[in-house]
Amino acid sequence: MMDYVLPLRWEDDRGLGELTAYLRALARHVREIIVVDGSPPPLYERHAAAWRGLVTHARPDPGLRCANGKVAGVLTGMRLARARHVVIADDDVRHDGDTLARIDALLETAELVRPQNHFTELPWHARWDTARTLLNRSAGADYPGTFGVRRAFFERMGGYDGDVLFENLELIRTVRAHGGRELRPLDLYVPRLPPDAARFWNQRVRQAYDDLAQPARLALFLPVLPALAWCLWRRRYVPPLAGAALAVALAEAGRRRAGGRRVFPATSALFAPVWVLERATCCWLAAGAALRGGVPYAGRRLRRAAHSLRWLRRAARSQAERTSAERHQSGGSGSLGARKPATLCEPSQNGLTAERPHRHSATVERPAGIGTPS
Repeated sequence: MMDYVLPLRWEDDRGLGELTAYLRALARHVREIIVVDGSPPPLYERHAAAWRGLVTHARPDPGLRCANGKVAGVLTGMRLARARHVVIADDDVRHDGDTLARIDALLETAELVRPQNHFTELPWHARWDTARTLLNRSAGADYPGTFGVRRAFFERMGGYDGDVLFENLELIRTVRAHGGRELRPLDLYVPRLPPDAARFWNQRVRQAYDDLAQPARLALFLPVLPALAWCLWRRRYVPPLAGAALAVALAEAGRRRAGGRRVFPATSALFAPVWVLERATCCWLAAGAALRGGVPYAGRRLRRAAHSLRWLRRAARSQAERTSAERHQSGGSGSLGARKPATLCEPSQNGLTAERPHRHSATVERPAGIGTPS
């Protein structure tokens, strides 16, 4: 069976009852649930009491110097995992036995499985954000809040960088850079809970900042506002209307791929022009944030959205050369401990070379909290 790694950091416990019920249902389908919890001490203790005997509950390893606290949680959880296959999931993702079984089967032929999320409830802002998902599907695949990974491959590649904002893209590119195979089953639908409206608005510029790691997308969105302003100034309304119609058509094409109509409502495609206008506006704000040192994140600024695939491939080659030299010096041992996978970058990525963090049961008193953001 698979292991399940859930990194989280909560500032309140409004969803504790619902998450606990989900974890109880989940426990029937996985070997072990590992919750890496960066919440403040009072919440951490409450979680320990609620999940006693249900999950392996641990703090993020303080030796992992990751600006992105989610990455610290994932790296800690992967160190604690023992199963061949591991599902990594955000705290709003809701797997069931069928989705887990399919990911498990796909990981027999791939190192990374990238499912498709969809919202379980559809307030207006969830429909708005679903338009982004549909446009991504029309051009390829969306970026979900959950992945399936082969643990041995993850360890061999040394984890992934923790000083980037777009950690999902960084993981995907790191797997590719190390020669791993990625599967993107567009019909593997995994539900997730929608954020509240306040969180939705808070994420607009942060999500647009992700496009700094995807220059082609950035080049597509930055001209939209100047072009729209020029058309309105010259009273040429046909091009904007045609662009809006094209956005709706592309979103609808994404909705129809791989049976998507059963989980994505038709009204979400109508939000596509609104989302394009939002992203075009926020890309300019994100570019301004980059000039000021990065986007605000958990009380600090993160400058880099994600590393390029070319950079990661160079780093992977360098790591392979160092590993080969170390194996030669150690007499050719191929064990993970002997190889000590090198870091991809400092200071955030320690890889998986440090001593494995101590595993806490949910009945043991915890140390004081750390300040790692999430």
